[in-house]
Amino acid sequence: MKSYTVDKIRNIVLVGHGGCGKTMLAEAMLYDTKAVDRFGQVDDGTSVMDHDPEEVKRKISINTSLAPVEFENHKINLLDTPGFFDFVGEVKAGVRVADAGLVVVCAASGVEVGTEKVWNYLDERDLPRIVFINKMDRENANFYQVYDALKGKFGSRLIPVAIPIGAAESFNGYVDVITGKAYIDGKEAEVPAELKDQVEEYYHLLLEAAAEADDDLLTKYLEGEDLTKEEVLSGFRKGTMAKQIIPVICGSAVKRIGIDNLMKKAVEVLPSPADSQPELATNPQSKEETQLQADANGPVAALVFKTMADPFVGKLTLFRVYSGKVNSDSSLWNATRNQEERIGQLFLVKGKTQIPVPALETGDIGAVAKLQVTNTNDTLCAKATPFLLAGAEFPNPKLTMAVVAKAKGDEEKISSGLNRLVDEDPTIKVEKDTTTKEQLLSGIGDLHLEVIVSKLQKKFGVQVELKDPKVPYKETIKGTVKVEGKHKKQSGGRGQYGHVWLELEPLPSGGGFEFVDKIFGGAVPRQFIPAVEKGIRETMEEGVLAGYPVVDVRATLYDGSYHSVDSSEMAFKIAASMAFKKGFMDSNPVLLEPIFNVTVTVPEEYMGDIIGDLNKKRGRILGMDPHNGLQVIKAQVPLSEMFKYAIDLRSITQGRGEFEMEFDHFEEVPANQAESIIAAAKENAE
Repeated sequence: MKSYTVDKIRNIVLVGHGGCGKTMLAEAMLYDTKAVDRFGQVDDGTSVMDHDPEEVKRKISINTSLAPVEFENHKINLLDTPGFFDFVGEVKAGVRVADAGLVVVCAASGVEVGTEKVWNYLDERDLPRIVFINKMDRENANFYQVYDALKGKFGSRLIPVAIPIGAAESFNGYVDVITGKAYIDGKEAEVPAELKDQVEEYYHLLLEAAAEADDDLLTKYLEGEDLTKEEVLSGFRKGTMAKQIIPVICGSAVKRIGIDNLMKKAVEVLPSPADSQPELATNPQSKEETQLQADANGPVAALVFKTMADPFVGKLTLFRVYSGKVNSDSSLWNATRNQEERIGQLFLVKGKTQIPVPALETGDIGAVAKLQVTNTNDTLCAKATPFLLAGAEFPNPKLTMAVVAKAKGDEEKISSGLNRLVDEDPTIKVEKDTTTKEQLLSGIGDLHLEVIVSKLQKKFGVQVELKDPKVPYKETIKGTVKVEGKHKKQSGGRGQYGHVWLELEPLPSGGGFEFVDKIFGGAVPRQFIPAVEKGIRETMEEGVLAGYPVVDVRATLYDGSYHSVDSSEMAFKIAASMAFKKGFMDSNPVLLEPIFNVTVTVPEEYMGDIIGDLNKKRGRILGMDPHNGLQVIKAQVPLSEMFKYAIDLRSITQGRGEFEMEFDHFEEVPANQAESIIAAAKENAE
């Protein structure tokens, strides 16, 4: 593939609801431009873009795939993103490095939840976009119904620039609204009589929108002068890049109808990297901000947006060049980590195929293998001109499960494998719960976690199962007590003797543990007092009531006795433990559970259902606020009720709801529930 200058490059991210046909559309573009010699199919596992074994097996996209196509002396970098909500991190990464979006909508299903979500992601980056109404060959396909739904949801900026000839089985072509030409079975034809009025209506809409995008054209239009096709196209391009016009095109990826027209419009009206807004770059030392232009002669700046573990070349790092030029076999500075990085052979990536290139120009997207320190969202630049570029904003994980090895001894391999997968996917989180001693895996949803487990087995050869995590309860007391602990043992030789009096009292929440020494007159010798504290601390870690750590207690050692021969550190440690256990059970012990602040953002029509569901989960509603046409519900909910909330919320809101949660405090477990938790803990201990 030849090298292209910045004005000839188009970086386009394909987004849409799951099943709308994004991957097949990318395949059609690859095949029509002769980038591949076989028209791959998702259903039979031969597509270029869905090459991961998990994608082939499930027949869905899981990763953002990259492929370049050459069309009319332009290079289009296609970023094909997953449509399923669990892989939103991949979508965010693709959107971050694109200059424009291609929103794919199914002609039968119409505007779906995923359509709304990806529209918002493009809005966050303020990207121009084209809408492609795909699957016009499908049963119940209805271009006009879908177009009306799009207008109803996203506004009147949407203007058809290609309308279908026929629908479902009879779909065989389209009319280009701008040129007024019809194409049937790939050949130019007469515009069907029944479509002429419709073409005229949409051309008038486009004419007005194109004129409004350019002051000179608007003056000419208002004065009643006719605009040439070239002037309309010029205004159309300006309007699209300014987001005043959103072109709507139709076709069928499977039948490969309208694909050529889609690429033509993408090249004509979507921005090159040079047309896009400059990138905001920050100097890591001075913190000064710079507007970084897409300048081939400017300082080098590239952003890493994806990391992959390739079975043949190892770690593969995908990045976009925002300024300057990156050469193979060179060195760059990782400004995020303050380390030099050796750049080996550069590649263009086409699905799973790597095409070696000597350099990557400004605006282009490519990859390099085996970088040592670089990860997703890092900035690569020249050491003399360091820059930091803002990375993609990845969502926090929503669903947490405990990872349990199926075979003993696999724990280290599991930990190593999970950490490798975290490098690939920033929406995965792995941590060890110090209270429950469980390895916790967090992801966006149940399908996401299922795929991670499958990858663990295939890539790292370890089998695991996922279980509901244990709740990290804690124990404390509400009353004050004085208690004696005596450990006395005589066995022929030297015996054991330790004797303490403790006073236990509660501390305020968050008080932790206090040990107070009030021994006077040597009732307990000084050398044994640390053993008393150690005995108490170890007992607190193990728990008394149900095996959970004890918190918020003050233990005062105020009396005791010793034996000049038989006393030892161990004896006093055991005596202290005995005293603490007895005193703990006599001072109104309670179980504490973690309470989280939960913020749920949903469309207003779901508000009642969400509040009802949170109440069922023992949640306390703290307030409700409208925000950007949505309702934000704030509540405090016990963690034990929230493990599967990602699944519950998706079910209640059909995927339209979002939530965030963070730990706030511990609170006493209601008595009836505490009883069952304690009983279960005792049963497990036996």
